Amino acid sequence: MIRSLTSFATRRRWLTIIVWAVLGIALTVVGQSLMYKATDSQPGDFLPKGYDSAAALQVAEDEFGTKPDANAATVLVARADGAKLTGADRERIGAIAADLADRKVTMPPAEEPLMEDHSQKPKLSAGPTSPDGAFQLLSLSLSGNMNDPGLQDVYEEFRDDARQEFEDAGLRAGFTGGIASTVDTAEAGEHREVIIGALTMGLIVLLNVLVFRSPLAALLPLLACSLIGGVAMGAVAGAAQLFDIRLDGSVPSLINVILLGIGIDYFLFLLFRFREQLRTHPEQNAREAAAATAAKVGGAIASAGLTIVAAFATLGIASFGQFRVLGPSIAVSVLVMLLASLTLMPALLAVTGRAMFWPTKAWRKEPRGGLAARVGDAVAHKPVRHAAAALALLGVLSAGAMGVKMSYDQPAPDRTDAVRVSEEIARSMPAGATDPHTVYVRADRPLDQGAVDSLAGALARTEGVGQVLPAQYDKDRDAAAIGVVLKVASDTSEARELVSGPVRGALAEHTPDGAEAHITGTAAIYSDISEAVDKDLRKVFPIAAALIALILLLLLRSLIAPVVLLIAVGLGFTATLGAATFTFQHTLDRAGVTFTLPLVLFLFVVALGTDYNILISDRIREEMARPVPVRKAVAKAVRHTAPAITTAGLVLAGSFASLVADPATQEVGFSTALGILLSAVVLSIVLVPALAVLLGRAMWWPSRGRGEAYDAPDAPDALRYADDSAGDRVGDRAGDRVGDGAGDRGRDAFGGRTPYPAERR
Repeated sequence: MIRSLTSFATRRRWLTIIVWAVLGIALTVVGQSLMYKATDSQPGDFLPKGYDSAAALQVAEDEFGTKPDANAATVLVARADGAKLTGADRERIGAIAADLADRKVTMPPAEEPLMEDHSQKPKLSAGPTSPDGAFQLLSLSLSGNMNDPGLQDVYEEFRDDARQEFEDAGLRAGFTGGIASTVDTAEAGEHREVIIGALTMGLIVLLNVLVFRSPLAALLPLLACSLIGGVAMGAVAGAAQLFDIRLDGSVPSLINVILLGIGIDYFLFLLFRFREQLRTHPEQNAREAAAATAAKVGGAIASAGLTIVAAFATLGIASFGQFRVLGPSIAVSVLVMLLASLTLMPALLAVTGRAMFWPTKAWRKEPRGGLAARVGDAVAHKPVRHAAAALALLGVLSAGAMGVKMSYDQPAPDRTDAVRVSEEIARSMPAGATDPHTVYVRADRPLDQGAVDSLAGALARTEGVGQVLPAQYDKDRDAAAIGVVLKVASDTSEARELVSGPVRGALAEHTPDGAEAHITGTAAIYSDISEAVDKDLRKVFPIAAALIALILLLLLRSLIAPVVLLIAVGLGFTATLGAATFTFQHTLDRAGVTFTLPLVLFLFVVALGTDYNILISDRIREEMARPVPVRKAVAKAVRHTAPAITTAGLVLAGSFASLVADPATQEVGFSTALGILLSAVVLSIVLVPALAVLLGRAMWWPSRGRGEAYDAPDAPDALRYADDSAGDRVGDRAGDRVGDGAGDRGRDAFGGRTPYPAERR
């Protein structure tokens, strides 16, 4: 099937390119326009309904018609001269707030034709005054996805108008929390993201230029991956809208990073093999060489892509909604990239041909030695030493994972206006004042006010609670909302322990008879998320590993080789987690590693790292199928594959390393980049080839190779151990002159080997 697909793409190369171009342009527009309509920025909405905070959100929506969300912000209003607020000041604040709430904020003209119009009247209500009378707080709420640029424009328009209105009245206004913090952080990191993006693209282009010495080989993969990324984004956004699925806000950025990395990887795998094909078969035209290349590498690429798809698809069984939508979204995107790798990329090679490597002509000659050849020879002739060194390195790094803890703390933000306003509030009021929690009480009959007040009093007496606001009732008085302000910041581990322990204990003990009581807010939500994530990790890991093993079994047609690769990538995972734990938890003295890091590393390092192991294993099996000694087969496989794996690993690691610049994704970026490098260099180029030498052709058991005679105990030493590279060189030169068949005869005559069909090479 793969051979038929690649053959069709190279025969109908222009049609294939045109179809992908049209899809790319159309679906890019769809993706950019619809993605924010399909995403949800509230982590609490992804929790199963059985969790306490999710039940509280449901009560808020059912009984009060409101949905506490991250779009809420806190507005601090104080006198411009620093004096305490007077009664007249508070009246002016109320009047200005009422006037602002009555104005419709109009969204600027949308850049995208299908972008949602977020023009609206903001909800603005009075909040408490600080105990020292220095400022008054207002509560702001806007409707929409806070990550949507359209809603952010609306917020910025309102913020600027509000500041001007209060300034004209001799007051100053500051904004913090929710959308205010999101917008300020985005503005602070805007230039940083541009610089990091440019550096990432520059790294990819530079590596390709150094390797291929061709501008076309450097730029074409980037252009192709950008086009395919647009198709994938549009497909995911369109499917989400069609089936009414809410996506997590991290989906767009993760899709971009992953597709850029693996897309460049697959293109590089094809480019290296295409160059080798043109060098060894100069009589072939561009279409024939592209078809032969895709046929040889297509199986490995398909298996590598399906490994990633299978790993991420397993997240569909997770209970936590963010995982449940993230996994299938990335799986669909990778399927799009895989299809393009087997069609668009071979078609581009068939069109460009030898011009892909213009202007250099050095690629026409087989490189003499080089670092890859020296590494291959070293690993092949001293496999025990190299395997032991690789295992020792992985073992030392894995030891760092001892005592690993999961942290749900938010990363330290940039020093933005929102941060400074939050700090000003915290100096006069409880730290949780800018991000309060809410207890919702509901019964099937009118609530007894005395019982509700008793519950509020119990909450107020709970250690760690700074303030409890008077209960607000719905119109039927069968539901009540009680505001709870913590003494500690809501996004800390102390807040989560406080809510999950003493606060929920007070609720269980003092809930009115016949009623239910639930608490929601940042600490409550993340406390429940931690429980859901722990359950999902125990369920997803074994299923993903089993699916990856099955794919390896089908690709390699062996029982031993898949076990070797799984052990290798497993060690890569534990080594990466250990390095991350040592760096962030032990060295930087953080509370632990980000709670999603183990799952992210398992999926990215195991699934993406398996790509390189598949590529080297497939080439080792191909070389072992020839009648040559095992050591030479492994050395030759490393020699021809190590440059592609190293370049691809650097590109993919560089893509993930770009995430380090953002405090929110720093741990993921560092750890994943390190894991990819370990997979590419230590596992694929050293450990797996060394184990292949030690196991020999038994690695492919129960399959039997045609080179087994070279491993027989009674075979002559000259046959089993001699390096017949000279025969290869004579044969290759003969092949360059008069065709591949003569090349085979030249190799066979010089090396004294039995001829074998060209199609089996």
